[in-house]
Amino acid sequence: MTGVMPGIRYPWEAPPQEGAAIEVAEGVLWIRLPLPMMLDHVNVYALDEGDGWTVIDSGFASKRSKAIWRALMESGPLAGKPVTRVIVTHHHPDHMGLAGWFQSEYGAELWTTRTAWLFARMLQLDEQAVPTQETLNFYRQAGMDDAVFQQRVSERPFNFSDVVDPMPVGFKRIKEGDVLRIGGRDWDVRIGNGHAPEHATFWSRDDNLVISGDQILPSISSNIGVYATEPDADPVGDWLESCERLAQFAREDHLVLGGHKLPFSGLQLRMKQLAENHHGALERLLDHLDSPKTGGECFLPIFKRQIGGPAYGLALVEAIAHLNHLYHVGKVTRSLRDDGAWLWQRKG
Repeated sequence: MTGVMPGIRYPWEAPPQEGAAIEVAEGVLWIRLPLPMMLDHVNVYALDEGDGWTVIDSGFASKRSKAIWRALMESGPLAGKPVTRVIVTHHHPDHMGLAGWFQSEYGAELWTTRTAWLFARMLQLDEQAVPTQETLNFYRQAGMDDAVFQQRVSERPFNFSDVVDPMPVGFKRIKEGDVLRIGGRDWDVRIGNGHAPEHATFWSRDDNLVISGDQILPSISSNIGVYATEPDADPVGDWLESCERLAQFAREDHLVLGGHKLPFSGLQLRMKQLAENHHGALERLLDHLDSPKTGGECFLPIFKRQIGGPAYGLALVEAIAHLNHLYHVGKVTRSLRDDGAWLWQRKG
């Protein structure tokens, strides 16, 4: 034993083509759906139940995604058997988007965590033509660039209802410690947090599969953000706790099926990296706060580069998440500037 962790390995070099699937294990199909953004895809999985399919995650609600699903079910790899159940890992729209469509159009059951269902249904119903005053106050407190702020004041914000189909009342709750029968296997439900509250991951008892959603991804780190709904939240603390807890179950032979990028092995190393990435960012950020800074002035130490354009908003909410964590653990102070922005500074 050398103590050296094996590296990250990718059994497949390329994803499935649109409308096709790759069988990654017996009765487990990997399908990819498009997203209209920089991260241009989401991975979903179909597991063979004998007389039907269980689908894990569902993609954005869009004409294109629905057409892909119809082709998959009518003439593609899922043809001949209905989708009877949709399991959703977390509430984000690229995962929950078509869950309600499968319920309404195909009579499928929806299984997810209570928090995921409540968040998704609340946000799907909460349509806004312009940002709320609470959101604008949050942007000001975060230190949003003034040009970006002035643009966002009057434009339609991102709405779940644009990309998440209506969700009927009724779902089956899954929770930490459950054992689910999916695709001829028993799976332990293990809950993560940080990227999304009460995010479900599934660990097979019968072989080496882990279905991880966005809790565990290769090559990219999931966005960890704070929003106006809970401006003092500490999702970075939640993320680090989840990484430490889930790492205990990681094995060298695990094949991880994530919500984005490629299936991979090398989970022990990846869990270590996912925690170290944020520990390193927190250390650099703390050094940066020798003098007072707003959240909008903290991109460089966290991301090692400045960020603008379409990624600015995600960068800002992740900067606030890291600042909040340092505040909650007592390493920084904050005070309101005259313009309403929080100024953060290292203690002492």
